[in-house]
Amino acid sequence: MNDTARIPGRLDPEPPPPGGVLWTTTGDIRSLLTLPAAFTLQVAHPAVGAGVDQHSVFRTDPWGRGERSLRSVMLWVYGGAEAAAEGRRVRRLHQGIRGTDTRGRGYHALDPACYAWVHATGFPVAVYAGRYLFRRITPDQERQLYAEWLRVGRILGLRDRDMPQSVEEFWPYYHRMLAEEIEPTKVARELLSTEVDLPRPEAASPVLRLLLRMTWPVLRVGYLRFRAFVTVGYMPPDARAAIGLEWTPAQERRLRRFSTAVRLLVPVLPERLRYLPRARAARARWRAGAF
Repeated sequence: MNDTARIPGRLDPEPPPPGGVLWTTTGDIRSLLTLPAAFTLQVAHPAVGAGVDQHSVFRTDPWGRGERSLRSVMLWVYGGAEAAAEGRRVRRLHQGIRGTDTRGRGYHALDPACYAWVHATGFPVAVYAGRYLFRRITPDQERQLYAEWLRVGRILGLRDRDMPQSVEEFWPYYHRMLAEEIEPTKVARELLSTEVDLPRPEAASPVLRLLLRMTWPVLRVGYLRFRAFVTVGYMPPDARAAIGLEWTPAQERRLRRFSTAVRLLVPVLPERLRYLPRARAARARWRAGAF
């Protein structure tokens, strides 16, 4: 049987629990600022970077790809019964992705060594960036976060033997990957460039389409500079070093000022502005006892 299909009689893996760390943070708009760092760290793996370079539409349809990826993440955490189905869909999507990486090694997107790294990167970025945008977590909260992250891995179809099973196992794995695998791949460099030809986003409104057409040359430069800034800033320093990224004290001061403003502002926003729609709806159902 295809490993992406549900096996009769086997229970679907449980998504992260309502009220947990991921439930609280994933749909919060502050988490959007951490996604570029996690994605760049993913594609700094030679095989993952080669797969994205050769098979992804991130150059021609970056906004659509980003929207689809974000929808998927929201389902893993807030989708309830839909979470496992979305995990199977993601695996089906990656079944045909294979080729040769920059080191001449054959790869397949679902090889555990590659697929587990894609899943793993979200954890160190969440821990590090969370210190700026949310708050520094305690060791117990870090263990809880990792336990919930393991649930996401199971939703994605990873087996327990393919993932470190505790925080104590995770950090040696992570540092080994940084030392032995991670490099400044072509795709990682592109994601950090401020000179790429980024297509303008689509807009439903004719007026907004006209405004974007007129202002996009300026907006594109500003967006790319901001994306590069938060990508490097919210990436853990040891990951920056592995990719060869520079980060100055002046940049760190700017990041701290920006993060402090975000950390103070977002919690006072009404929930309809603070949380993304799927997260907001799931949280409301949970509070009503209907989740």
